[in-house]
Amino acid sequence: MAIRGPAGVSISNTGILLICVCVLMLFVYTFRGSISEGTSSIYGSKYDREYKVSEVLSAAIYLTEKAGRLVRDIREKDALEEQSKGETREGVNDPLTEGDLQSHRILVKGFKKAFPALNLVSEEHEEESIEGVIPPSLFHPDVQKILKSDPSISAEDITVWVDPLDATKEYTERLTQYVTVMACVAVKGVPVAGVIRKPFEDKTYWAWVEHGVSDTLKDMHGSSEGDALEVIVSLSHKGEVEDVAQKAFAPRPVHITGAGGAGYKTIEVVKGTEDVYVHTTLIKKWDICAGDAILRAIGGTQTDLRGDEINYSHNLDPKNEHGLIATMHKHEEYRKVLQAAAKS
Repeated sequence: MAIRGPAGVSISNTGILLICVCVLMLFVYTFRGSISEGTSSIYGSKYDREYKVSEVLSAAIYLTEKAGRLVRDIREKDALEEQSKGETREGVNDPLTEGDLQSHRILVKGFKKAFPALNLVSEEHEEESIEGVIPPSLFHPDVQKILKSDPSISAEDITVWVDPLDATKEYTERLTQYVTVMACVAVKGVPVAGVIRKPFEDKTYWAWVEHGVSDTLKDMHGSSEGDALEVIVSLSHKGEVEDVAQKAFAPRPVHITGAGGAGYKTIEVVKGTEDVYVHTTLIKKWDICAGDAILRAIGGTQTDLRGDEINYSHNLDPKNEHGLIATMHKHEEYRKVLQAAAKS
């Protein structure tokens, strides 16, 4: 069947179909940029090869806050379903709870949905489909306020480190002040943005190096030292580090505080409650990347005990074997003294 058009021109069904296809192709070609831009910023695509730090940081803020609410709810309902992953090198039980797993799912699924090509490293390793997952918003108004420049970066150069629940042991013991949910954005191994969420205090600390920080971090510049040096360490290492610190800083008095969670300890240094955060044994990079980024953004320093910066590239060992020291002031002075005392 053919349709007779103006001036007696006959158009067949096949001709009509070809015209429709051509019009559709022209539309897609004309608007392909805006279509791609709109959908990738919401859902992402496996073909995306570049991302913006502002978008990844915005997603990290939303996802850590969402995961934190679930972590809190599970603890308050006593629905931990605690298991054990074994023991640490120090012989301490390393628990796993439903809070860890549910937080991991929120973080990993959210990041993978929004940034499919991103390198992502999590403390937990459960894999699940992201089908039907609602992606996080990639626009956070507070991040936009501090935005200076925000070039697209190759996905291969970006690694996101997530710790779904830092201080799990303390979480099981109701020492919830130590519990945090963390995410960190590293570019070519260097931490450039970090988020530490304290779910039981309803506070989020985040920073973007050379751009700005959250309101919760403004006006925080560390301590004005008193007579005693304030040192914060892991609860399980308190006695060991205390011996080293007393020897290192004698005759100056040293006060050692034991605490759970690397994120908590870093924030205590930033707040000025503590002068130095020291860890003398192995620690995983998902525990320390977010704190490293925050310290860099506000003028602090974090290195291993040898004085080397830590590389957070996804293709390297996630274990940091050489200890840790984090400070807001006099970093190299403290590090050298502690290193010498530890060797003697």
